[in-house]
Amino acid sequence: MVDIETALQNRLLAALKPEDLALLLPSFTTHECHAGKILQESGSEVRFAWFPLAAAAASFVVAADANHMVDAALVGREGAVGGIVSTGRLPAYARAHVQFGGRFLRIPLSALAQAKAQSPTISHWLARYSDCLVAQLFQSAACNASHTIAQRLARWLIATRDRIGSDEIVITQEQLGEMLGVGRSFINRSLRQLGSSGIVGSRRRRILILDIDRLNAIACDCNYRIRDHFDTILAGVYPREADSVAA
Repeated sequence: MVDIETALQNRLLAALKPEDLALLLPSFTTHECHAGKILQESGSEVRFAWFPLAAAAASFVVAADANHMVDAALVGREGAVGGIVSTGRLPAYARAHVQFGGRFLRIPLSALAQAKAQSPTISHWLARYSDCLVAQLFQSAACNASHTIAQRLARWLIATRDRIGSDEIVITQEQLGEMLGVGRSFINRSLRQLGSSGIVGSRRRRILILDIDRLNAIACDCNYRIRDHFDTILAGVYPREADSVAA
């Protein structure tokens, strides 16, 4: 059985009452997942829910066309991936893969459904998280349609920093372009501009945030809208930049 200290590395689980968390613990298994591991494939039957721990995070990606996938949402220690609200096994609409490797807790949907039946609080809490995730998807769509690449890049870097608890983000320019739905040349140009201003540093497969205040000044306010919604619906769950991440 997964111990409580491990489960508390996920903020959504940490916000549950001890007696509700105790219902879930026997059904959790811990998995060390590398970046790129697919947790669910579009069209496949969803069998599990995955809860990222500490600095681990997963991305939902959807097909823009036959050749391109675009990031829809990044989920870290504030949430979960999989059949959170649905009862029974349903096909996944989006692919979910590990964006930043680390440990995840996995629970079969059958066990999660049983825990929700035993505790309406768990069902209610996960429904609230689902509402927050939908808000994130809505805001991402608005952001992609309305804001510049520089604003979106800054927003993504800040949101990622919040979730992984580090100023160093391991990602290639190609991957970052996929996340934002733009070509590598646009990412390269934006990173050079941020680098020449001393806001970020970059080297092979890594971006280092050097000046978070100036990065915030460039970013759109989409992150703040999402944080505000989390704070209204699930107070204390959305990670803050000052939060520490357990090893």
